[in-house]
Amino acid sequence: MSLFRRREPLHVRLAREGARGEAEPSPRAPWDAAGIHGLPRAREWDLVKTVEAPGLSGERAAFVCVAHGQLVVEEGPSGLEPLAAAVEAGGLAPPFRAEAVRREGILWAVAARKVELVSLPGAPGDEIELTRHHDQRTLLVDGERSFGSIPALERAEHVVRARRVHGELWELEVDPL
Repeated sequence: MSLFRRREPLHVRLAREGARGEAEPSPRAPWDAAGIHGLPRAREWDLVKTVEAPGLSGERAAFVCVAHGQLVVEEGPSGLEPLAAAVEAGGLAPPFRAEAVRREGILWAVAARKVELVSLPGAPGDEIELTRHHDQRTLLVDGERSFGSIPALERAEHVVRARRVHGELWELEVDPL
């Protein structure tokens, strides 16, 4: 043994010997081990509030507020106006889609997001998807390929999804390709 040779510190040697048979630690950065990578998810809700709504029955509700005081209830009881009013008081003007769940007693949690509504007279089905990419165009009505045209949905290099809200009123979702 050399007189000037540096010895391995005891804590390093014990840690090395104690780790026998275990896999080597990952050389990845610590933030990657937690699963943080890629793009963040898009925000689902524009507004989330808790609201006291005495007299409201049920446990869940889903609705579209078309205009001030005009609601299309998709799930849950009638009389959801207090929930819609709370969303509007929070700064989100109609039209918006909202979902609510009872938390405790008369306390409800309501989440809402702004939506685009359009009138499509005579449009078939309940769900429409129109995709235009370069010179290709695909129209799906209720999941089935369809022929024809819906001029109000035509946008170059986009996917346009429309979902019937009520009658001729449709909710649009437009995503670029």
